[in-house]
Amino acid sequence: MADLGIRYATALFSLSQESGLMDAYLEQAQLVCDNISCEESLRILTHPRISSDEKFAFLENAFGGCVHQDLMGFMRLVIFKNRVAFLLPALRKLIDMIKTHQRQTTARVVSAVPLTDQQAEQLTACLARKLNKEVTLTVLVEPSVIAGISIHVDGYFLDRTVKTLLRDMKAGFA
Repeated sequence: MADLGIRYATALFSLSQESGLMDAYLEQAQLVCDNISCEESLRILTHPRISSDEKFAFLENAFGGCVHQDLMGFMRLVIFKNRVAFLLPALRKLIDMIKTHQRQTTARVVSAVPLTDQQAEQLTACLARKLNKEVTLTVLVEPSVIAGISIHVDGYFLDRTVKTLLRDMKAGFA
C-alpha cells in the first residue's frame, strides 16, 4: 500500500505527458501542495466527522477554477476512497517526476548571511553545470552556522560551514 502514492503520481504524470500540460500540472500541483500543507487544511481533510462531500467541496472551493480537471478528479478520488494520506505524497512525487523529466532541480542553500545576487547567480550556474540541470536556489539564512554555506541538492549534501568544521574538530579531540 506504501507505493499507492507513487502509482497515483505515475498516473498523473502520464496524463500530463499525454495532454501536453506538464508545465501546468507542475504549477498546479505545487499550488495545491503549498496551500493544503497547513495544519488547518489538513485537519479539515482528515477529520473523521467531516463528510467526503464536504471535504471535496472545500477543495473545489479552493482550487476548482484554477486546477485542471484531472488533478481535481484525483483529489476527488482520494477523498471519496478515504485515502487523503496519499494526497500530498502523490502530488509531491508528481512534482519530482515532472522536474526530473524536465531536468530541473531545487538546491537548498544555508548561509550565515544572505547571498548577494552575484553569489546566487554564480552558485546557480556552477550547480547547473555540474548537475546538467536547470537549478533553482532556495536560500535560508541561519546566523548560527557562523560562516560558509551548506548545499543540499538531489540527494547530495555538502557542508562547508564553520559550525560544522568546529564540531568536527571538537569530535576529533574527544
